[in-house]
Amino acid sequence: MQDFYQALTPKLRQYRRSFHKCPELGFLEYHTTYKIAEEMKALGFTVYLGKEVMESDARLGLPSSKEIEMHEKKAKQWGVPDEYIQAMKGGHTGLVAVWDTEKEGAHLGFRFDIDALPITEHGHPDHLPTKEEFRSNEEGVMHACGHDGHITIGLGLAHFISHHHEQVKGKFTLLFQPAEEGGRGAKAMTEKGWLRDIDEWYAGHLGIQPLPVGTVAGATRGFLASAKLNATFKGVSAHSGMEPEKGKNALLAAATATTQLYTIPRHSNGASRINVGKLTAGNGRNIIGDKGYLELEIRGETEEVNDFMKQEANRILQSVANMYDVSVDIEFVGETESVVCNEDLIRPISSPHIRKWEPFIQVSGSEDASFMMNEVQKYGGKATYMLFGTPLPFGHHHPQFDFDEGALLVAVDTLIQIVKRRTEDE
Repeated sequence: MQDFYQALTPKLRQYRRSFHKCPELGFLEYHTTYKIAEEMKALGFTVYLGKEVMESDARLGLPSSKEIEMHEKKAKQWGVPDEYIQAMKGGHTGLVAVWDTEKEGAHLGFRFDIDALPITEHGHPDHLPTKEEFRSNEEGVMHACGHDGHITIGLGLAHFISHHHEQVKGKFTLLFQPAEEGGRGAKAMTEKGWLRDIDEWYAGHLGIQPLPVGTVAGATRGFLASAKLNATFKGVSAHSGMEPEKGKNALLAAATATTQLYTIPRHSNGASRINVGKLTAGNGRNIIGDKGYLELEIRGETEEVNDFMKQEANRILQSVANMYDVSVDIEFVGETESVVCNEDLIRPISSPHIRKWEPFIQVSGSEDASFMMNEVQKYGGKATYMLFGTPLPFGHHHPQFDFDEGALLVAVDTLIQIVKRRTEDE
């Protein structure tokens, strides 16, 4: 195995840096999916693409048809063959790769998210992607959450399964999921039925908390349910000096809604969050603004708390629209569920690469993988969400986000040890 790890380590670094240079937003991961698919096919996996992978109508927060069409053209310029573009047409990105050993054993599922974020990567000379010349080639798009590393971990595990398939048993399903950011892609994959006969399911994340490389948490606690909303206010423009009374001020409505959403009371049954992350409005200084637009999210420790926050947010948005005599269109564009890991799923793993084992780590964000976890458990399987330690000089979703690439081999080895142990247990 030592020879295998030595040969794999430079591949992991190469994979990560290649994906980092070419980031793509959710449901636009054409080039990313193509590259993963080619690797998985070369390793001998059966690969499923496009509508085989997801239920189209279950996708949330889909980019506009114009954005999708533009990115399909760009993907072709980047060298993605027409057959792949046609298979993914209309934003059906991501893939599922399956290896069936045809030997009796457990069905293990693994999820790896593949999308980037709408962030312009910093060009600071001390930023490793800048220093080592693998900074994002796409202005305004960046792997600022480690998903380039998650793709790499999936490919590393695939190498092990391919090269050691004679020593393992059972079936392996690897889901490379699009559009994790904003809680938009997992539900569509889940509803296609990929999770219904999985015995054990694993996902994980690099970072979340700054921890030394070699630290692995077998489970997490604290992921919140969430909902993502877009609100568009429409009013009537008018001359602000000569006929202000004829206007209906959508800008003022949007601004008022932004402040009033933060007045939603906290719930006694658990933690809650609300954030307006984007506000745009108006046309010019002497025009009563006829348009206002918000992007917001709410979160709750339980489905009950999350539903309360969602109902209150909708009530406030509608009430503010009524107060200013404008209309509001509220669009539901993403969601996640609360989860409970099967903490008994993973016993401590002994490996030279794993220096510290934590049974669980407390978190406070939200995860699109919640749909997959809950689906596996619904059908009698077990599921957990792991963390892989790395220092975080800058936090997730920051223009200078980066992680220690040494964490990649730790994560791959963790999953390999899980596969080997499950085979030995049969």
